[in-house]
Formats: sequence, C-alpha cells, structure tokens
Amino acid sequence: MSSDNQKGLALAVSSSLFIGASFIIKKKGLKRAGATGVRAGSGGYSYLYEPLWWAGMITMIVGEVANFTAYAFAPAVLVTPLGALSIIVSAALAHVVLKERLHLLGIVGCVLCIVGSTTIVLHAPQERAIESVKDVWLLATEPAFLLYTCFVVTVVLVLIFHYVPQFGHTHVMVYIAICSLMGSLSVMSVKALGIAMKLTLQGQNQLIYPQTSVFALVVVICILTQMNYLNKALDTFNTAIVSPIYYVMFTSLTILASAIMFKDWDQQTTPQIITEMCGFVTILSGTFLLHATKDMGETTSGLSTYWGPAANLSHRLSMGGSNAKRPEDVESEEIPLRRQDSYGNP
Repeated sequence: MSSDNQKGLALAVSSSLFIGASFIIKKKGLKRAGATGVRAGSGGYSYLYEPLWWAGMITMIVGEVANFTAYAFAPAVLVTPLGALSIIVSAALAHVVLKERLHLLGIVGCVLCIVGSTTIVLHAPQERAIESVKDVWLLATEPAFLLYTCFVVTVVLVLIFHYVPQFGHTHVMVYIAICSLMGSLSVMSVKALGIAMKLTLQGQNQLIYPQTSVFALVVVICILTQMNYLNKALDTFNTAIVSPIYYVMFTSLTILASAIMFKDWDQQTTPQIITEMCGFVTILSGTFLLHATKDMGETTSGLSTYWGPAANLSHRLSMGGSNAKRPEDVESEEIPLRRQDSYGNP
C-alpha cells in the first residue's frame, strides 16, 4: 500500500469513529428538541436551538473534515466503504445510550463489516495521478459522468416534490435515497476540492481556477440537502435502520460514480476487482444483518427463535412496516420502518 493510501486509510478510520458517534448525539438532540417543539420529521427546525444537536453536528463536521482529507490521498473505492466502521460505532452506542438493543446476530454483522473492510483495504487501487483541478474537471465533464449527474438530479427532484409529501413519513427509502444520490455527487466534488487543496499546499495554487469554485458550490448544495433530509430520516425512523441503509445506498452510488468519473479500476486486474467486490458484498451482508436483527430482543430460547421474523424482512421493507405488532414488539420502542410514536409530537 502506498504512503498516500495509508494516510487516506488512517483519516477514513478516524472519520468513521466521529461520524458514528455523531448519529447518536444528534438523535438524542432531535428527541430532546421534539419534546418541546415541532419535530424535524414534521418540518420543524426546533433542533437548531438544541445544544446537544449542535454537539452532534460539530462531531459530524470533524468526521467529515477527516473524510474530506482522506479523499485527497486515497481513491473513493478505498475511503467510502470504510464508512461501515461508523455503523459499528453507531450500533454499539445506540445499544448503550439509546437502549436500542443489539442482537447477537447484529454483532456477527459488525464482524462481517470489519472483514469486508479489511479485504477492500488490502486490495484497493492506487490513487490516480492528477496534476491540476483542470484534470478533474475534464473527468467530470465527460459524457458518461454528465449523464449520471443528470440522472441523479432528475431523480432527486422527483423524490422531493412528489414522493416526500406522500411517503416521507412512512417509507425510509425516500429520505435516504435523496441523501445517498446527492452524497454520491458531493463525494466527487469533495475529492476534487481535496486534490485542489493538496496541490495548493504543495505550491501549485489551484484556487485561481474557476473550476475549484464550481466544485465548492456543488459541495455546499449537496451537503445542505443531505443534512436536511438526513435529519428528517433520523427523527422519523430508528437509528439502527437509517444508518445501515444510508451506508449501503451511499457507498454503492459513490463507488458507481467514482468508477464512472475517475475510472478507479482501469489499472487493476480482474481478480483484484472481484476481490474488492467480494469485500464490499461482505460489508453489505453485515449491514443488512444488523438491519434485520436490530428490532429483535435477546431471549433464552436461542437464535433459531428469530429466523421467522428475519424471513419477513423483505416484505416489511416493501410495505414500509406493518401496523400489526408481534408479541415481542409490544414493549419495544423500535418500529423499524415507520414513525416511532413512542416519542412523537407532544
């Protein structure tokens, strides 16, 4: 592994620690703000007056700065999947702080995330040599990436203006799809800015080019959109649901965008690419296992007790949750795919 990839790896891991903790801190702030004002999921902004939410936001900003810097040194194929570590941190803290129970199979999911992340780290491609932000601009204006950008913008606008008013409060995929699609564009622009900052610090001023300002504007727009709809998702749905699905969609779309724009796999062999994809699938398996088992309590009857509910996961996903509660859910505040009325509007 090159020295640049090592720096990117260290920054990506530290970023995941901060971001994973920020989910929990912000969720606590959103719940506290919702108890005295209009919830974010209902269009309110009372959380802006809640110090705990700001503490979570500052923690997330620190993590995002580390993540921002990581993209300047390592390819997105390496940096982005390591976000799985933030899911592990988030799940562990949710178990301790928010009392959202972590099932034994959820721990297995965490282990799978670590194994998949390690596989990707060991087979990640080297960073593409770029000498100017103009080189990034040429990559961003190629027909394939322009087509992808138009697709993302169109889908996001349709979701915001048509699906959010009707299904935002009942289907977790609506909010998360907006965050993930915009996130894939923000990562490409963040990487461009990171490269520009790195070259500027090395004595090659990139701030004089208008392309740098364009990338900065795209980052601001995408991040503001992500922050708004991520707050709505966190306030409306269980943290253990939002974090894994957001990670899976965001990572998949970012890897796709990076493959289109930066052509990360051009210099790699087929076995290397297959190994990386296997690592990614392992991470996906871990995140979905966390997702599938997060609303399951611990009992003394063994793991086999839960295979029945787990088998119904795809149905619950497609239906956005069921109004009927299973017996073991009666005492639980965790309602994965619909609003948690246990701490609803006052």
